[in-house]
Amino acid sequence: MRILIAPDSFKESLTAIDAAGLIAAGFADVLPDAHYHCLPIADGGEGTVDVVMAATHGHKHTIAATGPLGELVNASFGLCGDGHTAVIEMAAASGLAHVPTAQRNPLLTGSHGTGELILAALDAGARRLIIGLGGSATVDGGAGMLQVLGARLLDANGQALPAGGGALGRLDRIETAQLDARLAACTIEIAADVDNPLCGPAGAATVYGPQKGATPAMVAQLEHHLQHFAHILQRDLGRDVALLPGAGAAGGLGAALMGVLGASLRPGIALIGELVKLEQAIQAADLVITGEGRLDGQTSRGKAPAGVAACARRHGKPVIAIAGSMAGDAAAGFDAAFGIVPQPCTLEQALADAAGNLRRTARQIAAMLRLAQRLPVGAARALRVTE
Repeated sequence: MRILIAPDSFKESLTAIDAAGLIAAGFADVLPDAHYHCLPIADGGEGTVDVVMAATHGHKHTIAATGPLGELVNASFGLCGDGHTAVIEMAAASGLAHVPTAQRNPLLTGSHGTGELILAALDAGARRLIIGLGGSATVDGGAGMLQVLGARLLDANGQALPAGGGALGRLDRIETAQLDARLAACTIEIAADVDNPLCGPAGAATVYGPQKGATPAMVAQLEHHLQHFAHILQRDLGRDVALLPGAGAAGGLGAALMGVLGASLRPGIALIGELVKLEQAIQAADLVITGEGRLDGQTSRGKAPAGVAACARRHGKPVIAIAGSMAGDAAAGFDAAFGIVPQPCTLEQALADAAGNLRRTARQIAAMLRLAQRLPVGAARALRVTE
């Protein structure tokens, strides 16, 4: 039996690489003679760089970048084995993990560090940029990133805007003549698992602002500022991004990338899947195992396990999902789905026990498969459960 193991990360507990290894170990405890292919995956969020570097024999480069509140942070990007494709996680320099809970305020946080990662990738020879949007601490419309790359975002007095979504309301004009010339020769692709517009009820401020520390009053202010930013961008550059799908990703960074830099947006799992050759691996497998920290109603809207399952269905391959937790109709789209938490516990305990629980669950699934192989055909049919 050829088993492909292609999980995403289990957020806050296991990387995708660690999760794949644990699932393989659990299966091998019961099915030692099976052939296991571990192919950790991502959809543009946390762990994307590590997953792609492992699959493409690339290398990570670390720089001192500007964090969301202006402090220096260590941030990495990856340069694939081809030498010209760079993979950048927005969260590496501008992510929420860099901001202590008590200091989270999207009126003040900026995306400058993401621009610095892009410049470092260009300096390393990259001419194809893949930028994963997820986990951001910002709602600045990508203004900080644009400023680092050479764009001028000026107020009515001709002064550069300070950092943060709170300053966007003072934007008077955008000038792009001084953008780094190398960008014009680059292909820029956005890997995202959301398609939210920049503005409106499903926009960056309303949906994601509270996760980044915004109060209801801040959300209203940020929404107004993003609408203003969209108006100026359309007036000065001729790009209408207010309702553009994906423009609201990463606090509006999608709007800056598409509206100013001409980036294209693709579902993260499709883009990353191509880089790691997911489809070829599925074609060669008899069984596919995927998973992530939580399967819920959002899973089917572009999350990595759903992308794996869709590809497996196209090729007629059975797919099993394993998750830290499950909710609602999370099993839809999979042939079977399993949660790993064996009993009620706190979130802290579930995270602490994730490695052991994941390996144990994988072992139990493998034991079921071995049992099914040993059952007579008639008995197996009698055990089928119809919905």
